[in-house]
Amino acid sequence: MTQVKPAKKENMLVNILINIVIPTLILSKFSGEDQLGVKGGIVVALAFPIIYGLKDLKQNGKFNLFSALGIFSIALTGSMALLKLPPQYIVIKEAAIPALFAIITLVSLKTRYPLVKTFLYNDKIMQVNKVSSALEQYGTEKDFEKALVNASYLMALSFIVSSILNYILAKVILVSAPGTEAFNAELGKMNALSFPVIAVPATIVMMVALFYLFKRIKTLTHLKLEDILIHQ
Repeated sequence: MTQVKPAKKENMLVNILINIVIPTLILSKFSGEDQLGVKGGIVVALAFPIIYGLKDLKQNGKFNLFSALGIFSIALTGSMALLKLPPQYIVIKEAAIPALFAIITLVSLKTRYPLVKTFLYNDKIMQVNKVSSALEQYGTEKDFEKALVNASYLMALSFIVSSILNYILAKVILVSAPGTEAFNAELGKMNALSFPVIAVPATIVMMVALFYLFKRIKTLTHLKLEDILIHQ
């Protein structure tokens, strides 16, 4: 019998280092003509998150739509910068990617596999089988489906918040002409600020969705929180 290889647990420190710190330092400090150069700085800086993302996809042994879109977004930013397209193209792209996530989340509600089950209601966070049995026991499956829809709306809201903040951040920071050292430095600054300015508020909204789902599950199943959560 072939054993399924478990997904490797991601190291958050390494993630931040490769996706934020190193690209920011390269774009901000090593893009001068006497160092990597403007084009070289962009290529080297973006190579780190792209290679890391592809390696993560390979190690997990499965296709992750959101990881793939993230890699595509980074590659698109680099391509736009190398082609010296006007900054407004990158501004639009920065807002469009999370907006696309929001649309995918809402559209998935019409399918058999809503993304809320991938992000929030899954067997890595909750004891799904136990919850399902309790829902069936108390006849509250339909109420739970409504709760999943509401949680999906909250998830979509988190992506919309990210889209708006992405647009504002890129619009304010990207003011120099592409193909210049100043523009690379601005890309680095935008990359560095993306975590506190964008990820934190979006994550807060996502956590609200998760806590809402926990509350509804407790009400509909009469289970305690420790009976719902996966114990590590």
